[in-house]
Amino acid sequence: MSGKPKLYYFDGRGKMESIRWLLAAAGVEFEEEFLETRDQYEKLLQGGSLLFQQVPMVEIDGMRMVQTRAILSYIAAKYNLYGKDLKERALIDMYVGGTDDLMGFILMFPFLSAEDKEKQRAFIVQKATSRYFPVYEKVLKDHGQDFLVGNHFSWADVHLLEAILMVEEKKPDVLSGFPQLQAFKARISNIPTIKKFLEPGSQRKPVPDDKYVETVRRVLRMYYDVKAN
Repeated sequence: MSGKPKLYYFDGRGKMESIRWLLAAAGVEFEEEFLETRDQYEKLLQGGSLLFQQVPMVEIDGMRMVQTRAILSYIAAKYNLYGKDLKERALIDMYVGGTDDLMGFILMFPFLSAEDKEKQRAFIVQKATSRYFPVYEKVLKDHGQDFLVGNHFSWADVHLLEAILMVEEKKPDVLSGFPQLQAFKARISNIPTIKKFLEPGSQRKPVPDDKYVETVRRVLRMYYDVKAN
């Protein structure tokens, strides 16, 4: 294994995108191997690299790690983005867990039919503005600090910014009623490592397109239709 983490996934967002975000936020360079054929996937399976027969998979520090949450937790701890003590870590876990729930509504969006996409778009915006964003708005307002936990930049901040930008792709003015989150988005977006990741030419992936959907379906042999929430 090389010195840089190596990411095995499709050339698109999916579950790997949050890993890309966190590595980039930590200022860590990484390599990627994109899965484009079923044979590539089968080779990983036959080699025993995919513990639960699924990707994402990341080679880091001599390990082949699977399970997205385990990978993210490891990266956060390794690069001091996981709080200074157990209580801060618990808060980060809670906030990341909530953000994960919101992002889960968006993850399968590209695989929906055109009709279901319109229903899901409205559902995503409704959940974001009524359940999730109000929580973070209140946290930031109540403690009056720049970051979600301990007034230190953490995994929770990275994850929330990623989610905000994903929801804004569905409704650009979604933060209009959330002044604290508007200010938060501006602050976090201007952290040098994040700012670099948001610039054109970075390893951040674009909104999934039909080519990405076709590749995932082919490699994973997804022959069923995904349904909206």
